[in-house]
Amino acid sequence: MDRVSIITFVVVLGTMMAAIDSTIVILALPVMLQCLHTDLLTLIWVILVYLLTTAVLTTQLGRLGDRFGRGKIYNLGFLIFTVGSAFCGVSPNASFLISSRTIQAVGASMLQANSGAIIADNYPPNRRGKAYGYTSIGWNVGAILGIILGGILTTFVGWRYIFYINVPIGIIAIILGLREIRDSRIVHAKFDIFGVLILASSLILITYGAAEVAGVGITPFNLFLIITGILLLFPFYLIEKRQPFPVIDFKVFRNRVLTASLLASFLQSAGYLATAFILIMYLQGIRGLTPFNASLLLVPGYVLASMVGPITGRLSDKIGARIPATIGIGLMIIAAFIYSNLTLTTPYYVIVVTSIIGGLGSSFFYPANNSAIMSNAPRSIYGGISGIMRTLANIGILISYVIAISIASLSIPRYVAFEVFLGTYSLGGLSSKFLIGIHSAFYASIVILSIALVLSAIRGKEERSYLS
Repeated sequence: MDRVSIITFVVVLGTMMAAIDSTIVILALPVMLQCLHTDLLTLIWVILVYLLTTAVLTTQLGRLGDRFGRGKIYNLGFLIFTVGSAFCGVSPNASFLISSRTIQAVGASMLQANSGAIIADNYPPNRRGKAYGYTSIGWNVGAILGIILGGILTTFVGWRYIFYINVPIGIIAIILGLREIRDSRIVHAKFDIFGVLILASSLILITYGAAEVAGVGITPFNLFLIITGILLLFPFYLIEKRQPFPVIDFKVFRNRVLTASLLASFLQSAGYLATAFILIMYLQGIRGLTPFNASLLLVPGYVLASMVGPITGRLSDKIGARIPATIGIGLMIIAAFIYSNLTLTTPYYVIVVTSIIGGLGSSFFYPANNSAIMSNAPRSIYGGISGIMRTLANIGILISYVIAISIASLSIPRYVAFEVFLGTYSLGGLSSKFLIGIHSAFYASIVILSIALVLSAIRGKEERSYLS
């Protein structure tokens, strides 16, 4: 393998590990609940603290990569992620595990924030689509593979190994990364600490409020947190406009392709990952499948996505991002529509075929959209834009989780919705009532994906230079 191929491998590995650990604990929670002698509402923060931390930090850590070197921040991220994983594995109680997951998430944020920028540094614009095809395997497939691997490792080995498995992989990646990933185009600029603090405060309030909506429902306090977080974005915008070296340079959003591509990424993440969460609730709560067997039905679609991603990435290199990305979202909408018509006795092959349609859509969307984003970002803020892209994607995952739990709990008690999500409760006589909530959740996903489709279609044709 040449140097660029090794760099791509390390970036794909880092992106995949960070994405896998956003979901890998889901199927392990019931076992962890017993081993750590805690309650569900406490342990659910093992999931939420990871999503919250990555959502808050990725933008800032991408900008940090611009300032101090993307390779340095990326490799440091792998080290922190690996150490955090080891701590998670040896956790004696729930508090220690949640704290360790926070450490792990800080490392994951460094990986996610700088991965797109490292690819952009090492590939010319006319070859990035193929490279992002490989990284899309890491991000999109990783989030779902986390559920599958969590089920396999928890069932056959033990829940602690969902964290231990990261340690040897992390050590190999750190060695390769330190040897091959070099810093380039470091921006010697002052760090906007005030801007970072305001943006971090805004994102913390918004994501914490959203996470609490999933946990306890809508309350005046949760609404206050979310609204306050949104309102903080206005002074942030006014302050950043006057900063010589802002965290987010809002002038780049005059580029219609970049803006539409970022928003499409956010909405696609929120809409389509919600379908995966909702489908698992259907298979476990209504059809009575075990978490492991339910996750196996999703495997074909994501195996296909991993195989087709590099091919569709090359297609976007040739014809631009708009058509492949829009086709991809269209396929996801078709999949969500089929899911919205599930019954109490839908044949399992329908779910397998539908997952293949959705997986094919992901393989069209991710490489093309990521390539469009980085091709329209100034080199000096590759890390910042890559961080924004991952921040929006992480918030999208969190929103997906909130949608799945909140809409499902409109028809059944919230604690039952949690137990269905974890596969510890089969609804039996409540199945018909719960199916109405399931359909409503899929309809919500279709609406979100439809907006993403429009944004993708109207983004315009990007201008790509064929020089590195």
